[in-house]
Amino acid sequence: MLDDFLVRATLAGVGVALAAAPLGCFVVWRRMAYFGDATAHAAILGVALSLALSVSVFAGALVVSLLMALTVSFLSGRGYAMDTLLGVLAHSALAFGLVAVSFLSGIRIDLMAYLFGDILAVSRGDLAVIWCGALLVLILMSWRWSALLTSTLNADLAHASGIDPKKEQLVLTLSLAIVVAVAIKVVGVLLIAALLIIPSAAARPLSSTPERMALAAAVIGCIATIAGLRAAWLLDTPAGPSIVCVAAIIFAITSIGGVKSRSGAK
Repeated sequence: MLDDFLVRATLAGVGVALAAAPLGCFVVWRRMAYFGDATAHAAILGVALSLALSVSVFAGALVVSLLMALTVSFLSGRGYAMDTLLGVLAHSALAFGLVAVSFLSGIRIDLMAYLFGDILAVSRGDLAVIWCGALLVLILMSWRWSALLTSTLNADLAHASGIDPKKEQLVLTLSLAIVVAVAIKVVGVLLIAALLIIPSAAARPLSSTPERMALAAAVIGCIATIAGLRAAWLLDTPAGPSIVCVAAIIFAITSIGGVKSRSGAK
């Protein structure tokens, strides 16, 4: 079954969607969209370094993404507005990564595949890495769900409950770096943040509890993956952007439905 590239692509997309769903909910709740974007942009520098050092692209993207996330966490609240800090670091990391790629002589690299993803070229090895990373993120999220939720709602309440918000921020940072590293093959650096945010935002009007929102985001992410791949196959469009387009359409539908339901309630 795994000899079929469409089957591998679908399984890879579903794996990333399942990992991104609960994490994306926390990104939305904590208003960390730019934080996810900065971490994703740093991954291209990790790709360049991993190719230069002849190590796994996944390992390089994971290490640099984690370093970027930790740097942002360390520098936040030290005299710079968070959006300014994220803007500087995100675009700087992407620029340094692109410059570093240009110095890789003798190595052929499809830059577009890393920027926008190449899900149709996912191998069995890539599939194993994606699902291992996805399962690790799901385990982390399940283990720390209550503590993460409490620290997200109110830092003072978290302290009163014996929860360290900085520790929970570190769990989120690690999970985000893992998702970025496994998703780079599927949707690419420039679209990872979209896959994190859009399904979770689309799930918000459909959910009455945080757990239902995470579950709905996972379902929407899987639907967007399957429908986006189908559209890419029929219309001969790029697979990664097609997946994000389907997710955006679902977001528009749920948002309009949510507005109508609230108007009807009034």
